[in-house]
Amino acid sequence: MSHMHLPIMPPVKPMLAKATQDIPHGGFSYEPKWDGFRALVFYDGHDIEIGSRRERPLTRYFPELVDAVAKNFTHPCVIDGEIIVVNESGTRLDFESLQQRIHPAQSRIDTLSDSTPARFVAFDLLALDDVNLMKEPLQRRRATLRTILADARSPIHMSQATDDHKTAQRWFAQFEGAGLDGVVAKPLNGTYQPNKRGWYKVKHERTAECVIGGYRTHKTGDDRVGSLLLGLYDDAGDLFSVGVCSAFRDAERKKLFTQLQPLVTHDPDHPWTRQRHDDGYRTPLHAQESRWSAGKDLSFTPLEPRLVAEVKYDHLEGERFRHSPRFLRWRPDRDPRSCTYTQLQEVVSYDIGDVLA
Repeated sequence: MSHMHLPIMPPVKPMLAKATQDIPHGGFSYEPKWDGFRALVFYDGHDIEIGSRRERPLTRYFPELVDAVAKNFTHPCVIDGEIIVVNESGTRLDFESLQQRIHPAQSRIDTLSDSTPARFVAFDLLALDDVNLMKEPLQRRRATLRTILADARSPIHMSQATDDHKTAQRWFAQFEGAGLDGVVAKPLNGTYQPNKRGWYKVKHERTAECVIGGYRTHKTGDDRVGSLLLGLYDDAGDLFSVGVCSAFRDAERKKLFTQLQPLVTHDPDHPWTRQRHDDGYRTPLHAQESRWSAGKDLSFTPLEPRLVAEVKYDHLEGERFRHSPRFLRWRPDRDPRSCTYTQLQEVVSYDIGDVLA
């Protein structure tokens, strides 16, 4: 981007947050934890570049945001934020639709920008005009950001923020119903440190008992388990694929492989056969329809659905876990048929419009 003229030039790695169990007290700015694509917007008054967390440009995939930046940004600047998509009913975030926005074909990009338009939620200001603001305290950066976006209109939004701990706790409880991840706490006097974990994130964590319906081997060897495939039964008694557990030490991977061999099955009536997938039934092959899985080997070894594991998860998105759960322990006392969606805590709905207001 040599043609751009800014005090901070792309690519830039965004500042990060480290996980903590409790919302910290005192001297913090609290914000909703948005569930989207982290993005840095570079605008020099003429040209626009949208950079990702991995320092790859997102500009071509979101032409509606390029237009919105040109209309709403009144000064050359570099702004940190999140790209989100809201569902058709306008009530909550829709990460699955957001994922579909990354497409190689320009015609498809144009279609999706109309059918599932994205929004940009701004929460930090790295540069303004010809001044690098990263050494300024967050409190000052955010006040300046609020000023320059005072007249901005959707799809450009300013993220809510508060320095009140009780408000942050309320947001943590309420905003999940709109599809948000949790709360981020940022030191009010903190500087902006690219690629450093100087912020704190608090996410929802719950446990569930899931059926182990299969496994995939690890890249280091076919005698090691790479991931366990998790399932939950629906009201009709069908075993739906809901996610994977994969964070195991190498010694555990070998031990798991040996333990699972007696349960390996070639039964064509296994709940996750290709035929069931082709009938619209959610199996581990469902992800092959996603461009994010292009080129990945999604084959797996089916297991008789007799083992139950307790896992820790943050939240569901539709019928699956949004992020990979963490294995906690085996539950030999649980009947696999009792592992249903009904065990999961139902989150009270909350309108995303109230979060974006």
